[in-house]
Amino acid sequence: MADHLPSGLLEACVVVGASGDKLKDVYQSLQQGNSTTDLLILDPEVLQVHVPPFVTKENADESGVPRTFSRVQCRRSFIKKKERLVVAPSGPGGAGSSEGATVTEDVSVPKDIDLMALPQLCFPGGLQVTNEPKEERFHFLVFTDVFGNQTHGVVVQCCRPFQGQYVFNTARICVLSFLKSFSSVHFCSLLAQLRACRLSEERVKEFAAKLSLVPIPPPGQLHVVFNLRPLMIVLPSREDKEHPAVDLDLHLPFLCFRSKQILQIITGILMEQRLVFFSADWARLTLVAECFMFYIHPLHWQHPYVPILSAQMLDFVMAPTAFLMGCHLNHFEEVAAETDDLILINIDDGTVSSSCSETVDLPDVPFVSAECFTKRKGLQLQHDLEVCHQGAGTDVNEMRMLRRQWQQNLNWEIQKVTLELIVNMFRDVSGHLNYEHRVFNSEEFLKTRELADLPFYRKVLETHIFHSFLKDRLNRKMDAFTRMEVNTRSETQKMKAMTDNPRRPTMQEMARKYSSDPEIRLNKRLGMSLPNLGEERHLNLVRQTSLKKTIIPESGEYTLRKCGPKRPVKIFKLPEFPPPMVHHHVQNYYGELIILLGKAISCVPPENSTLLARYFYLRGFMNTLCSKRLDALSDFQNLYKTDIEIFPTDLVKALVDSLQKDEFSQVDRRPELKRLIFKVKTDNERVLVQDDDHVKKFQLPKTHMLQEDFVKRIQESGIVKDVATIHRLFEALTVGQQKQIDPEVFRVFYTFWKETEVEAQDVHLPAEVMEHLDNNECVYKLSCSVKTNQGVGKIAMTQKRLFLLTDGRPGFIEITKFRDIKEVNISFAPFLLLRIPSLKIKCSLRKEVFEANLKSACDLWNLMVREMWAGRTMADDHKDPQYMQQALTNVLLMDAVVGCLQTQKAIFAASKLAYFDRVKHEVPVMVPKTTLETLKHKINPSLDLPAPQTVHVLLYTPGQLSYSEADGDGNPKLWCALSGGRVVVFDAASWSMQQNCVQVGSSQLNCMLGLDQDQVWIGSQDSIIYIIDSRSMSCNKQLTEHRHEVMDFALEESDKMSAPITYSCSADGTVILWDLSTLKVKKQFQLTCDRLMSIQLFNGTLWCCKDGIVELRKNGTPHRKMTLPEDLRSIPTEFSSLILFLERGQLWTSCSDSDELCLWHCKDLTKPFLRVRLQNCTGVNCMIKVKNQIWVGCSGPSPDQCRMSGKIYIVDTESHSVEKELMAHTDSVQALCSAEGRYVLSGSACQDGKIAIWKVE
Repeated sequence: MADHLPSGLLEACVVVGASGDKLKDVYQSLQQGNSTTDLLILDPEVLQVHVPPFVTKENADESGVPRTFSRVQCRRSFIKKKERLVVAPSGPGGAGSSEGATVTEDVSVPKDIDLMALPQLCFPGGLQVTNEPKEERFHFLVFTDVFGNQTHGVVVQCCRPFQGQYVFNTARICVLSFLKSFSSVHFCSLLAQLRACRLSEERVKEFAAKLSLVPIPPPGQLHVVFNLRPLMIVLPSREDKEHPAVDLDLHLPFLCFRSKQILQIITGILMEQRLVFFSADWARLTLVAECFMFYIHPLHWQHPYVPILSAQMLDFVMAPTAFLMGCHLNHFEEVAAETDDLILINIDDGTVSSSCSETVDLPDVPFVSAECFTKRKGLQLQHDLEVCHQGAGTDVNEMRMLRRQWQQNLNWEIQKVTLELIVNMFRDVSGHLNYEHRVFNSEEFLKTRELADLPFYRKVLETHIFHSFLKDRLNRKMDAFTRMEVNTRSETQKMKAMTDNPRRPTMQEMARKYSSDPEIRLNKRLGMSLPNLGEERHLNLVRQTSLKKTIIPESGEYTLRKCGPKRPVKIFKLPEFPPPMVHHHVQNYYGELIILLGKAISCVPPENSTLLARYFYLRGFMNTLCSKRLDALSDFQNLYKTDIEIFPTDLVKALVDSLQKDEFSQVDRRPELKRLIFKVKTDNERVLVQDDDHVKKFQLPKTHMLQEDFVKRIQESGIVKDVATIHRLFEALTVGQQKQIDPEVFRVFYTFWKETEVEAQDVHLPAEVMEHLDNNECVYKLSCSVKTNQGVGKIAMTQKRLFLLTDGRPGFIEITKFRDIKEVNISFAPFLLLRIPSLKIKCSLRKEVFEANLKSACDLWNLMVREMWAGRTMADDHKDPQYMQQALTNVLLMDAVVGCLQTQKAIFAASKLAYFDRVKHEVPVMVPKTTLETLKHKINPSLDLPAPQTVHVLLYTPGQLSYSEADGDGNPKLWCALSGGRVVVFDAASWSMQQNCVQVGSSQLNCMLGLDQDQVWIGSQDSIIYIIDSRSMSCNKQLTEHRHEVMDFALEESDKMSAPITYSCSADGTVILWDLSTLKVKKQFQLTCDRLMSIQLFNGTLWCCKDGIVELRKNGTPHRKMTLPEDLRSIPTEFSSLILFLERGQLWTSCSDSDELCLWHCKDLTKPFLRVRLQNCTGVNCMIKVKNQIWVGCSGPSPDQCRMSGKIYIVDTESHSVEKELMAHTDSVQALCSAEGRYVLSGSACQDGKIAIWKVE
């Protein structure tokens, strides 16, 4: 149990100095005149060690507390051998024996604290006896174990006289804590208590005991303040679980170094060099080193880290591995002469040099990142300048508080600047990751870097720091880096996330690249890292689905959200410390603290759940210390509904394991604890599967590949992800051969593909040509110089058109846009005994046919143009731009196949990839006119996945008319639930993907509900209701009251004075009414049924759809029941959905295996009075009401009768007839939702996996 208890502020308090015996020898030597104090250097020793617990109950067993709660068991013993004279009992003559005995004293200390090295670190410059007192001084220590866990310490120097006022002994007190806190513990050590106690063991122990009573606050917005007279000490919390508390002045390096030197030091850290900091002030070494650890966050230094080396430890700098260490400035020359290849950082002079020369041979930080960092604005580093207009204060605590607030704001600004630096360096890494196979294609990433930046990236990419960073990216970690990277994406970057096109420079990027204007060239280099808010969007999408006005910053403006804490910090004041050495006083102190936390909880409004979670966490911790295990479990149970992120899993497991028999009997009377304990025990029994967190680099295969292995290799290479496309590529590369790929064929194909990408980067179009092209167009294929009926030149293909780049004076002649093509064919012209092929393209806008003599490339260009034409036609017909993107990928694969094979069968092999051209001729699908008129656009939520996934649930949340930048994006959003607990979020103002994966469990998601514009509820098959914060996109709350899969939600809006009514239901028939403010169960009742499918709330009446439809009274008892019509009882079907029209007294129902909608009178539920037949429908999956229409999502046969297709029927509620029959999905429609009554969105099953956006008339 002790291993899982959260630590208090103090882990150990150690007094280090010279022993009394040695001081006596020094004093006697001085008395005899044999030496002077200036030359007396003594070896420091550990004099006192004080560790919690400082008080124990004499008979702990009386309270039933098992020994597993003892904190002592998590300590190891350090045997400090100290000789002392033990006087034997006096004899009759009164003379004592002069013989002494050596006694061994057992000092219990925290594990991983090395007391052997501690004396040297407390006296890094040596312990010197002086004849005059020295001023108090501080320095800081950091201990790191083999697992990377750190213990921090502050050392305070106290000087005391020995034998009068002639010899002064310097002793140092080291306060050790797992909390990375410098200023808080620093102020604790400043107290006059220690100065006055003259290092009395009892006084020091009392001081340490008080600090051990201070709990460390959990990550978040709650800080703890306590009174250690005469000062009030503020103990800050960490920003999040991964980020340590910022309790030091982050601007110190900015006062010591120029921006260039700061960037050099950061570069040395990122490249894992051997760095040594130097200063004449021991305290400055640790503080500055720690600042740089914050600067590289969220990257982490993973090598030896010793900010302070004593004189006896200087040989550490001979270590062959990377390290970061600190030495006194007096040792600068010695260290520099000992070892080569050291980076020497002189804090006092603000210089960075190497042990070989006065300069540092390190690559420069990437130009874009360096420019943004050095041009930072608004950092006020001098507090005196900030407050020079204010009057002098008289309240010391108030002045300290104001100074602290200024420092917190400055720290926040500096963290933003340094995080921006890291984001600019590594923003594009995610574009070269394969999440499915955990591959980072480093070679391709390096090819996209500027030439001058390559030395930097080549070194950084090989480091352990970067490897750990890649693991976090592949795990889709939502940390500070990810949040800033997403929030600062340009419009072009957002649109690129919606496409899967191979990398080619756009016209806009090309114009910047070859521009002579240095400012434009700089903007180009900024383009990949910073938002360019003036760029055009790639797709002509539905711009707005909300009445909210879209706010677009001016072109070229780059701003981050306003800097500052997202939420105001709350201070919790601890009660006054009791006499810390008396057990019942300490227990009373814990009891008082629990009462204060209870009062604080009662005063916090329920909507401030994050603050409530911190109070519950602290109270649970205190209840644990008081052995109130059930109360502690109850507090930790509340974290599910307030903030699951800080749930102490290991501590809760230990609490459950330590419960006594009488406590288990009490659990039966507390249902919430019963559920928690059941979950803990179930999780313990579950076989833990080790997560695969390795990172692979792409390597060419060395053995023959069957289709499955070929799919994996192609996905790892980053060429294409779609499995169906890779299968066609496999067929193309194995034409006429055994169905396996030779590794040499793969190598040639991969090389040709990558060389084509590189050649595309070097394409240079004159400005006169680029003026005719759109900003987002890219040249994907460029022929050699050929003769055409329009002149001699090169034929260029973009994603939109073909054009001729004329020779001589380069000019632009448009051949055609793909949507304007009417005919493409090959004709042969006789020439002597040869027949010369030429490509003919007929355009609907011109009478003249374009003809080009492409010679041997004619067949390939014919295939490519026809595929692009077919793709463009299908994209226009289906309002789905991804068809064009897929066609473009097919074309480039054709080109690579022909270049790879170089055989007579190459064109035939490439034709295997002409998917859209083949579909156009073999299975022509004519989109009905009604569908074309109603369909607005289609989007693909499975774009980042190797295969389409079923869209199980859709939810639209409206935008906010007024919002602050700190609150996040106020645009409307579309939430899409895919398989495996994956949620994808789209910005519904542009239909760009905002979040490609918000993971909520691993089971299928059944239902979603938007509440208060701040949270989204999601019901899962694992019986949990997950709550997502729609601003932070984090899932930090769970409701665990259901025992079976959650099937549906029901919401009834009420007046402004009362909260909306929300119900949830699970498949076992449980229906729960929730208190939305507290997330507690207000009412719960059980229905008897085989499977409860859905619930609807109409005018305060609850209707449940199960084996029949039941109307419930408010107390949960059935009022009326409706069963299937007689003609449907003979087939295996059930009600799938229902809609109630109270104003007309009608109830509409549908069945999962019926092609009819049934209308019932609300007053007569015996049989339907009308049925609406849905032609060519095999079953209804979903149904919603939009204005005066019923939209019905169904399954139906496809035109080729080989598979199912998705159909949507629009039924008029007045005429009771089908108005429209829409057909835009190639698989059954699984989900429907309405967007403010203006649009309807439909999602389909996995054979299609698309979302269609429909216009409501």
